[in-house]
Amino acid sequence: MTKLILILLAQILLLAALAFAGDGGDFARTMNPKHLRLNKEKNLTHIRVFWHDIVSGGNPSAVRIQPSVPKSSTSFGSITLMDNALTSDVPINSTVVGQAQGFYAGDDQSEVGFLMAMNFAFKTGEYNGSTITILGRNTIYSKVREMPIVGGSGIFRFARGYVEARTSWFDHKSGDATVEYNCYVLH
Repeated sequence: MTKLILILLAQILLLAALAFAGDGGDFARTMNPKHLRLNKEKNLTHIRVFWHDIVSGGNPSAVRIQPSVPKSSTSFGSITLMDNALTSDVPINSTVVGQAQGFYAGDDQSEVGFLMAMNFAFKTGEYNGSTITILGRNTIYSKVREMPIVGGSGIFRFARGYVEARTSWFDHKSGDATVEYNCYVLH
């Protein structure tokens, strides 16, 4: 009788182990969207900031870490890391509202164009601690460039939308620039 109970317990333990082992498909689950506040009405927010790309001087905000390919007139192959100030107005000494952090890479062999991958990390007001993520093509000599917003965090969690970039100021000698970004964020 004791043997029978031990065999029965062993079988129960084996069945329980097999039931919990699964097929490795337990890494994902369906969730109720309300847990992430996804069933609320969407907001459309317009944010206007000025992006200051300082590549010259002793304290640059953008640093080229990979030069362009030899003899390229379009910066093809270059990679620049940035931590650029985002301000509320054109002058660089106006109120800093955040940072543009990421990189841009020369990705066009026929004109000056960059792949932009950056987060706008906001540091003030109701957006403090929130980010929007921009990923797109920037042909810098075009009057207006449009790039998609592909995500965000904080208030902008699950964000989407687009930005319009317009160069406000560019110094051909130093390479420094100020660009107006109008961001249209659905969140």
